[in-house]
Amino acid sequence: MSRSAHPAGPRHGDVLPEGHYQAPPSDLNALDPKVWSKTVARGADGVVTVGGLDVNRIAAEFGTPAYVMDEDDFRSRARAWRDAFGDGADVYYAGKAFLSKAVVRWLHEEGLNLDVCSPGELAVALAAGMPAERIALHGNNKSVHELEQAVKAGVGHVVLDSYEEIERLAAIAARQGVRQPVLIRITVGVEAHTHEFIATAHEDQKFGLSLSGGAAAEAVRRVLGQGSLELRGIHSHIGSQIFDTAGFEVAARRVVGLLAGIRDEHGVELPEIDLGGGLGIAYTSEDDPREPAEIAAALAEIVRRECAAANLAAPRLSVEPGRAIVGPTAFTLYEVGTIKPLDGLRTYVSVDGGMSDNIRTALYDAEYSVALVSRRSDAEPMLVRVVGKHCESGDIVVRDAFLPADLAAGDLIAVPATGAYCRSMASNYNHALKPPVLAVNDGAARVIVRRETEEDLLRLDIG
Repeated sequence: MSRSAHPAGPRHGDVLPEGHYQAPPSDLNALDPKVWSKTVARGADGVVTVGGLDVNRIAAEFGTPAYVMDEDDFRSRARAWRDAFGDGADVYYAGKAFLSKAVVRWLHEEGLNLDVCSPGELAVALAAGMPAERIALHGNNKSVHELEQAVKAGVGHVVLDSYEEIERLAAIAARQGVRQPVLIRITVGVEAHTHEFIATAHEDQKFGLSLSGGAAAEAVRRVLGQGSLELRGIHSHIGSQIFDTAGFEVAARRVVGLLAGIRDEHGVELPEIDLGGGLGIAYTSEDDPREPAEIAAALAEIVRRECAAANLAAPRLSVEPGRAIVGPTAFTLYEVGTIKPLDGLRTYVSVDGGMSDNIRTALYDAEYSVALVSRRSDAEPMLVRVVGKHCESGDIVVRDAFLPADLAAGDLIAVPATGAYCRSMASNYNHALKPPVLAVNDGAARVIVRRETEEDLLRLDIG
């Protein structure tokens, strides 16, 4: 056997084992409300609409591919999170999921705070008018420059991630003559992904300070010894695409245990804990996310119970939903190009985008849904793999799904639940141009992030 191997790893086109994919839906024209944004519907003429505007008009005016965001849905989800936690807690939108000046304004207007993790995200937040005291800065390797910018702007929290950063930030705050509020990010030995959690062996990561190894307690000592830092609380994050609160319960118990240790050692009861984000959304009909009110009630009860057991006053709770707010509010609109049937396998449907606008399938084997949206079809279902136009065999948008057998070049298809991480992680692979982000509301669409042009690429390439 040859010792050579393709650098991309195992073949991506292997035949699927029987039963790997779900049976075709009974109606390919149906749109599952769990997966699509709230104003998406199929009109009487068979064309899908969002915010009262049909996708054919969107494509004609703005072109494809395009991220189409339901503004009303975004705002309603933001309000649902704010209302679920109420005045006694803080909801920080995780800007890494997707951030733009329009989104910052929506968050500000709906009463949410904002979590940023880079100088660029901070710049967008400030440029759009988010009050600095409602911004928290994350990151495992914050530079002197970005810490200086954050302190100068007056951000509400800096989430500390290392001993070095404690010293670095303390010196910067002292030079600027301020007392900077901070949280300490700890690793609690819990990692939650999807439907299960494992409570061991997850200290081996770049984020946070170990609770079990004593680094977290030492970080507390060092922060309390810095007059230019104000320790407000503890931060914990246990994973992503989480559908239940079991992992949060274990994490909260361990965080509260640290709070009790801080009280006993230092005589200080810290007033805040942040349990992070990672709450899941429905990418397919098989996913079953929980509602914000249910999550809020469960987390509040967990914290109350654990604090009561430790004889601590319940601290102010913070959470950081990102995907859970923006993910379901957008879909990516594509035009179908080449259709290539492979006898006995599936049909490859190539679209005018791909891994440059959605890398998640290639990175994580993420699963998505897809629908024909430019017309209705009563044709038989065919098993398809939706792929992009990039020079890469792993350029897959939707690994396995069903579309009508009469699908043709020029049809529009849409992939829902692409509001989170798709535009944020978009690239210029093959010098592709990043698609625009369109906000649709009340029958009208507007560009909130414009499509890149070849001039943009050439402007950066100074030769």
